[in-house]
Amino acid sequence: MPPFDQITTFASNNPFGTAIICVSALVVLILAYFALRAAYRAASQAYRKFAENRPAEDILTIVAASIATGVSAQGMWRFSGDVLGFDGPLRFLLFAFIEVAVITSAVRARRNMRENYSAGIDGMAVWALTSLSAVLSSLDARSLAEAIFRLAAPLVAAWLWERGMAIERHRITGRSRIKWRLTPERAMVRLGLAEVSDRTASEVDAHRRLTRVALAAKRARALREAGAPDRKMRAALTRLDRMMDQAVEHTGLAVDSNRQGALLSQIGALYNTSALIDLRPPVPWGPEPEEPRPHALPVASSPVAAYIADDDEDAEMLEPTPAVVDTAQRAALMRAARAYWDKQIDHKFVPRAADIARETGISLVTAREYRALWKLEPRAHALIETAYNEHGIVDTGTFPAIVVPDGPEGADRPERVFTLNGSAPSADPVGA
Repeated sequence: MPPFDQITTFASNNPFGTAIICVSALVVLILAYFALRAAYRAASQAYRKFAENRPAEDILTIVAASIATGVSAQGMWRFSGDVLGFDGPLRFLLFAFIEVAVITSAVRARRNMRENYSAGIDGMAVWALTSLSAVLSSLDARSLAEAIFRLAAPLVAAWLWERGMAIERHRITGRSRIKWRLTPERAMVRLGLAEVSDRTASEVDAHRRLTRVALAAKRARALREAGAPDRKMRAALTRLDRMMDQAVEHTGLAVDSNRQGALLSQIGALYNTSALIDLRPPVPWGPEPEEPRPHALPVASSPVAAYIADDDEDAEMLEPTPAVVDTAQRAALMRAARAYWDKQIDHKFVPRAADIARETGISLVTAREYRALWKLEPRAHALIETAYNEHGIVDTGTFPAIVVPDGPEGADRPERVFTLNGSAPSADPVGA
């Protein structure tokens, strides 16, 4: 008789018992519903509490590591029964002791990392116990593929745990543990397929073309200084001309002042490479040089001495003129300084270096160099020698001492009048 017919026959023969069974089954179903709903709510709250401040990759890492650990535990279950001969409750209690030890070591390593920023010995224990579990599980494999699978599963779990630890370590400390020397980025840069900076393609191309021009100019200069044959010189000049044409065409060298400055900087660095061997850089661990103490100026005992002190002070107060790079501008300043010098000499006045620098705009150092050369000329030397012979004043390079003849024409002895720094002539010479 079919089961349904049996149920209907039993219900017809025992109506009271059937009613009790139906009510009991309904109560059990209601209780099971409430129990399942409570378990679902508890699991949902636990999951929300666990995943509240955790990113999705950490949760997926824990899930994948749990699955891999389960695969490893299943292999140890078979190993404990087939190899060790465990059966019954003993097998159930002892088969997964290595997996429990792995989880314990992983928890300890994570806590140690949060406190000391390092997994320590527990991190090494995770890898050692995982490798042991993988080897023991693979020993009871029935095929090579199964052995490889059982070897891979625990190692996958350990790798996921290690990556989760690395992410959390970086989140806490803000730095990674090591810096790999061989990375895809470094390999691409080494092969010339990537750039280490944020330069655009046009900037990289312009830099390379300017560098080619500078290298071609350096080679042509080296061949010329070495007395190379005409054939090599023509080839070097042809290459330099071609590189220059390409740079002007593709980089805008003719109108871009920044590119022109970059080219001149490269050429200057390449032409003066030999100057590096003469550098005397400071010793980083040596004592710092002591700054010279300023000396007090002597008290002026005469108007001439007072004038010398004032002259030196004016020279020190002059601001240095910035270095001039343009050759044409430097030549124009030199001509202006020379014209000012000749004009003052015509007026029987030997100008100071400070006067030359102030009037023409050249630096004080350059003015002193020019004055040291020009004062040896006959006219200037005669004025300086006259001042020394008449008044005993020695020219110091910044102090003009001039004797100007100012008397009637045809007189046997013209009146000597002494002037200081272009002041008005005085009948009572200083120091006379």
